[in-house]
Amino acid sequence: MTLLLKGRDKALEAFGWQGRKAEWITLVCLHSGVFTRAQATRFLDTHHERARRLILALIRQGLAAEETVPGIRGIGRVCRIYARGLYRALGTEHIRHRRAASPEVLLRRLLSLDYVIEHADLPWLPTEEEKVAAFEALGIERDVLPVKVYRGAAGTTRRHFPVKLPVALDSARALFVYAEPGHDTATALRSWGKAHRKLWHALRSRGLSPEIVAVARTSRELERARRVTHGWAEPTGGGQPDPAVVEELARIERAILQGAVHILDEFGGLQAALKRSIALESQARRQARRGSIDRGIVWQTLRLQGARYR
Repeated sequence: MTLLLKGRDKALEAFGWQGRKAEWITLVCLHSGVFTRAQATRFLDTHHERARRLILALIRQGLAAEETVPGIRGIGRVCRIYARGLYRALGTEHIRHRRAASPEVLLRRLLSLDYVIEHADLPWLPTEEEKVAAFEALGIERDVLPVKVYRGAAGTTRRHFPVKLPVALDSARALFVYAEPGHDTATALRSWGKAHRKLWHALRSRGLSPEIVAVARTSRELERARRVTHGWAEPTGGGQPDPAVVEELARIERAILQGAVHILDEFGGLQAALKRSIALESQARRQARRGSIDRGIVWQTLRLQGARYR
């Protein structure tokens, strides 16, 4: 866990927190800003009374508040870590997680955290800056990333990954988490998917597998998310192969027709170039049949299963 937090939990020693408790506070600040006692008990693998004492200590230090959320029932009191100095120490001073939020946004944050708790070993990119930097390192430009433009008296601000849902990235795949807070339709999920589609295509063109996990509470929400995400993963026959694949294939074909030996030599000669062209043709056909993503799954929370809007 310390490795995945990149040592940021050490910054909390100045506040008197260390070890597993510092890791928990850091994880919450990076991914949600809020948590329930049941979530803290699970992560710390402790008794609920110790989780209660941890929350009381945070409150005494002026770092957090615990309250019943107006508009949501069935999850008890929710602790919100709000102290700006603590977020500043973690290098995330301006993250919106520390602010109060609507019931919908708060529940989405809790659902996201619940999934991260159970998959804490994944290489998460918790902040907007880390997500943008990671995808730019792959050669993916910012205009491909999901973005929302905010206009105000101070000017225009562009926020990438505005819904602030978890993303994990390694050398083989990119995992995108969608948290379903209890909408009556799949409109929000479809809109989120549309905002990510160009990014998913860019990842595939670089040999990475885009995957989605939809996190929800009820069987109805899970089934609806399953239908949508499985639809995104199904071959459609209307896709387009990677332009780089098409260009390389055309280059080999021109070289063969024109007898351009110097180009064929780049591929190891005529026979090697022919073998490469066959592989490229097969790759182009697969890409043309692909859906938007490689895999879509659902995950049901247990700790938040009883959450209901009033």
